[in-house]
Amino acid sequence: MIGPDGSQLGIKTVPDALSLARSQDLDLVEVAPLANPPVCRIMDYGKFRYEESQRAKESRKKATHISIKEVKFRPKIGQGDFDTKVRHIIDFLNEGHKVKITLQFRGREMAHPELGAKVLNGVAEQVGALAKIEASPRLDGRNMTMVMAPEKKAPVKKSSSGAESETPIQSASEATTEPATDTLPAADEAPAE
Repeated sequence: MIGPDGSQLGIKTVPDALSLARSQDLDLVEVAPLANPPVCRIMDYGKFRYEESQRAKESRKKATHISIKEVKFRPKIGQGDFDTKVRHIIDFLNEGHKVKITLQFRGREMAHPELGAKVLNGVAEQVGALAKIEASPRLDGRNMTMVMAPEKKAPVKKSSSGAESETPIQSASEATTEPATDTLPAADEAPAE
């Protein structure tokens, strides 16, 4: 038998243990029923249950919930729709979700599964290092599916000014446009005939 403070009280009979627990206005709880002799503890059982539920609630709060988002493609998808859906996939991955990419075949499209594989490989190529392929493309009846999971690395946070990410892009575009603007006549000047 174990006391309320965790001290060993020795082997007691059931009526003695119950009277000792009632005298302290606590409960007698059987902790290890399979031990020889069974181990009991004097405790406030209601308080124990409450603390246990609080610990469980705290652990659920700290757990991360990853859901699977699904994005559907078709083999004959246009470039604009393709780019939009890839942007959605990137947003889902940045939020920490897994993404299931489903490519649906209809009718005679089933004769050309290589077109579907080409679309899914294009998605994987555009997403790049942001995600890893968890389940490679495979044909399931009339659907071809692939699952991507976010990479474990922390996403790059944008600075408040945004100058760090825009500077290399601007300098590269300025370098390409400068020679082109030097060769074009100004709007004020009339073209030479």
